[in-house]
Amino acid sequence: MATESAELIDRARAWLAEDPDPETRDELAKLIAAEDTDELAARFAGTLQFGTAGLRGELGAGPMRMNRSVVIRAAAGLAGYLRAKGEGSGLVVIGYDARHKSADFARDTAAVMVGAGLRAALLPRPLPTPVLAFAIRHLGAVAGVEVTASHNPPRDNGYKVYLGDGSQIVPPADGEIAAEIAAVRSLADVPRPGSGWETLDDAVLDAYLARTDAVLTPGSARDLDVVYTPMHGVGRDVLVAAFARAGFPAPVVVAEQAEPDPDFPTVAFPNPEEPGAMDLAFATARARGGDVDLVIANDPDADRCAVAVPAPGTPEGWRMLRGDEVGALLAAHLVSKQAAGTFATTIVSSQLMSRIAAASSLPYEETLTGFKWLARVDGLRYAYEEALGYCVDPEGVRDKDGITAALLVTELAAELKRAGRTIADLLDDLAVEFGVHATDQLSVRVEDLTLIADAMRRLREQPPAALAGLAVTRADDLNQGPDALPPTDGLRYYLSGSPEAGIESARVVVRPSGTEPKLKCYLEVVAPVSGPEALDAARTRAAATLAAIKEDVSAAAGI
Repeated sequence: MATESAELIDRARAWLAEDPDPETRDELAKLIAAEDTDELAARFAGTLQFGTAGLRGELGAGPMRMNRSVVIRAAAGLAGYLRAKGEGSGLVVIGYDARHKSADFARDTAAVMVGAGLRAALLPRPLPTPVLAFAIRHLGAVAGVEVTASHNPPRDNGYKVYLGDGSQIVPPADGEIAAEIAAVRSLADVPRPGSGWETLDDAVLDAYLARTDAVLTPGSARDLDVVYTPMHGVGRDVLVAAFARAGFPAPVVVAEQAEPDPDFPTVAFPNPEEPGAMDLAFATARARGGDVDLVIANDPDADRCAVAVPAPGTPEGWRMLRGDEVGALLAAHLVSKQAAGTFATTIVSSQLMSRIAAASSLPYEETLTGFKWLARVDGLRYAYEEALGYCVDPEGVRDKDGITAALLVTELAAELKRAGRTIADLLDDLAVEFGVHATDQLSVRVEDLTLIADAMRRLREQPPAALAGLAVTRADDLNQGPDALPPTDGLRYYLSGSPEAGIESARVVVRPSGTEPKLKCYLEVVAPVSGPEALDAARTRAAATLAAIKEDVSAAAGI
């Protein structure tokens, strides 16, 4: 045991000797001096793994944390990959959010690229992730990097990599980059000049903003009163500018969450989906009486868009729409605008959009979760995923974009308002035409990741035969790559309907989160609707069945 502790201390000292950051050096030196072997063991248990989400993890010293040493190695791996692909003199454009260390990680990346013989360009300041995704193609870059942890807790940061097509990396590129990272023996082997990269001016942002106008129809309605929160992130200035260019009234920005703040002081988690995250936005809307038509939120890097609508009679006075509801609304809006091309979503999102697309004879595809897959759909016109991500202009941004999505949903609401209708009315119309597609999610956050592996193993070894009294008619192990999908860790169950209970069908997908320590279960129940008068009863039946499925899935997974 003493030998193991000594080896651990030696590894920590070796890491400390080449750590370029005074803050993490001091942090690690104190752990070594205190001989805190438990904490050191956690930080030196391996290395933060580079995958299809790039890197994401807690800030701190050591190879299992996000820090400058880890980022420099990641940048060197990306540079090595690009050189191996014959793109060693190309441009890499780098963006970053306002989290702790983001600007440092971005500058380190630029230095490594220049040191490797590539050209590097930094965005001028913390900006939304969609601006970086746009800039890659706009500038003809061979790759792009966005330093962000999106909606993760304040203690986290991350490193998202795009290739020259403007899409996030997918296999085998992630594995090839990881191999290049592993080949970096010492930071002394990575040249990092103190200059040589370009810091871009606002021209690229102006080009992005000019492109945002393209998602709207000239002459469409613009009269809508919106409350907006950037959730302490970087979306405010860009969204407000986009609204102004489009001719919408300036949104009322939630004052307490207006400024970028890496500590996210008003929310437990800076994610609009988390309980309580929208409370200040709803309070701001209520304070304005009945004048507000819509509440919109971006997550901290503004690639996601949350939407809430008035809900008279409820304590908050507002109802947050599910990502599947916004996804279907935007699909219907684009159909009304005669959009052509493929509509796509993921295997965990609602099946409603498949029916909307079929009714308009539009191509439709489903992919694995993540825009790294959605952005690669041939002939893509529109894509969304239930986690509040929407791609409404794939020729401009091949990723989710919370700014252009906000514009498009505001246009839809304004058009409905001009016709004396509401978003709730349109949701009713879709339910009557295509059936109620009720969705819910069971999401369990864990400290011990083995709990997730245990749950997945339990479901594979003892698969449920029925959930909520509905027979499991088909069970897919997504590790086997059904329906020509790439293999991934997940399970999918299709459930029979129950004419007696007024249920047409149901579906459950269970998977570990790719970016957070969570097990996620995605549930959907479809209930037929005979007409407008039967809508409330259908929703009640679907909600009861969803609740029963959630209980049974939780029991089957042991969570």
